[in-house]
Amino acid sequence: MATRLALKFARNCSLNRNVRPSNVSRNCFCSQASAGSAAPPPTRHKVPHFPKKGRLFTAAGIGLLIGGGAYASTVDEATFCGWLFNATKLVNPFFALLDPEAAHRLAVTAAARGWVPVEKRPDPAILEIEVWGRRFSNPVGLAAGFDKNAEAVEGLLGLGFGFVEVGSVTPVPQEGNPKPRIFRLSNEGAIINRCGFNSEGIVAVAKRLGAQHGKRKLETSSSTSLSGDDVVQGGKAGPGILGVNLGKNKSSEDAASDYVQGVHTLSQYADYLVINISSPNTPGLRQLQGRKQLKDLVKKVQAARDEMQWAEDGPPPLIVKIAPDLSKQDLEDIAAVALALRVDGLIISNTTIQRPEAVKGNPAAEETGGLSGKPLLSLSTDILKDMYILTKGKIPLIGCGGISSGEEAYKKIRAGATLVQLYTAFAYGGPALIPTIKTELAECLEKDGFKSIYEAVGADCR
Repeated sequence: MATRLALKFARNCSLNRNVRPSNVSRNCFCSQASAGSAAPPPTRHKVPHFPKKGRLFTAAGIGLLIGGGAYASTVDEATFCGWLFNATKLVNPFFALLDPEAAHRLAVTAAARGWVPVEKRPDPAILEIEVWGRRFSNPVGLAAGFDKNAEAVEGLLGLGFGFVEVGSVTPVPQEGNPKPRIFRLSNEGAIINRCGFNSEGIVAVAKRLGAQHGKRKLETSSSTSLSGDDVVQGGKAGPGILGVNLGKNKSSEDAASDYVQGVHTLSQYADYLVINISSPNTPGLRQLQGRKQLKDLVKKVQAARDEMQWAEDGPPPLIVKIAPDLSKQDLEDIAAVALALRVDGLIISNTTIQRPEAVKGNPAAEETGGLSGKPLLSLSTDILKDMYILTKGKIPLIGCGGISSGEEAYKKIRAGATLVQLYTAFAYGGPALIPTIKTELAECLEKDGFKSIYEAVGADCR
């Protein structure tokens, strides 16, 4: 019925383009004539003639909109939701034509203003998992770097991510490195960036998070209540989990002080905090991964967090994000510190400064910066597996690097990840990728006979 109405409308529009109501004046500038004076003759405006093909396309487009609206009114919410997510694939080629940083800026703006679909379908029950006393509806999250300044938290969580991590946020606003600083390697499904912690600073981000926090809490006040097993359903302010990634300023000589400032200002809004010591684009940052430096830093940040007053749900977990470019000794040192200081989790991993064979033929591979995307999958997964073994499975690990499908997310989980994160694949694939990955991940778990994410964590390390 909707299709027939649309076609009928299109045909009428193309055949009756010159029909106008006879009682409507064509002169938009007529004025009141004075008594005894003759009214000026009406001015006739020439109506432009459009080619028949143009009229047909225009009429067909309007007809399709009407037909689409009629269709939307007759289908169930889940079907329509799936249609909206699939429709976002049509926009991807447009983003590919833009400068990478301009495309990124537009994507954040779209999410911030609600120009993205909202996931209404429930996640597969097999994907639900409890970590740090909070229940995640699914283990698929968005990594830091996309929403650096916490502009689009609500929109991004609405896309169906189990959690979203904002940042990295620095204490003082900084521009980051000179542009251009983001480079696509489209054929390889990769990106090189050397942004250098461009950030609006903790004050601006705190103000934004505070406003969003209050709004989300009012709208979903009943969704974060404790269940019978004292596990919080979702995050502090609603169903989605929010992580805040902390960085240091390029000019800072006291890294610990920078991270402490971030804790004091932003931890009240965070469901977990991340100490980012692994970006390759801030000079000297990766040196903080050394055993002594890491131990001293974590102690100071933990002390800053623990000295604050917290409600009954306690302080946010403290996570450390490490690089993939580490020696075996480096990994052993990090694992030892993490176990000794009871770090709440590790993110493995950040971008790499290596250039795998898969990208060496691309001229963009010569650019300085961190490589992310598909070429990072193998390297980051190997590091993940090593760290799971070194920490004896006692610390929750977040697998990040190269995931672009449910099968790859599953590979991370079997290598030891409790949660996983995307970024580069999301930049290329858009919102439609999220439900696809969740569906594929659930199918992988069921195919191998697992009844939950927990059962699969570290399966390849046993």
